Amino acid sequence: MYVAETPDQLASFEELTSMSGLDFMLGMFEGRIAGPPIAEAMNYWLEAVEEGRVVFRGAPQFRDSNPMGSVHGGWYGTLLDSCMACAVMTRVPKGWVYTTLEYKVNIVRPIPLETEILAEGVVQHAGRSTGIARGEIVGAEDGRVYATGSTTCIILKPGAR
Repeated sequence: MYVAETPDQLASFEELTSMSGLDFMLGMFEGRIAGPPIAEAMNYWLEAVEEGRVVFRGAPQFRDSNPMGSVHGGWYGTLLDSCMACAVMTRVPKGWVYTTLEYKVNIVRPIPLETEILAEGVVQHAGRSTGIARGEIVGAEDGRVYATGSTTCIILKPGAR
């Protein structure tokens, strides 16, 4: 996965809607489509993509710390939102789009800085108008659970009423 450095490197709306969500996510995973700049900023990247499932690998850095020196809750939230919503994306048909309506994060324990993690999102339901997924952040080496989450996404056809 390579990350866009300028806005013109991101996929256009036309490119996005010209393929299924799974094809789009596979294109990003395979390096044919640029990933979002936030992935570089927050030090995570795609590890696996398949229909209904997406995994990111990453490690929080000092720059992701809160004033107490531990990993900011926003880092957990961003990784969970990314893996769960991208899992829903893999179920979006060609010509359709999605966006997160809401997500919930449960932080189980603090992630030590520099600890490599896996953030996995798995679709539980993908219908005509909504997608629901669950997510989990675990240690890449020991499988220890650091956080869990859930999301609801809206799936819609642009221009449809």
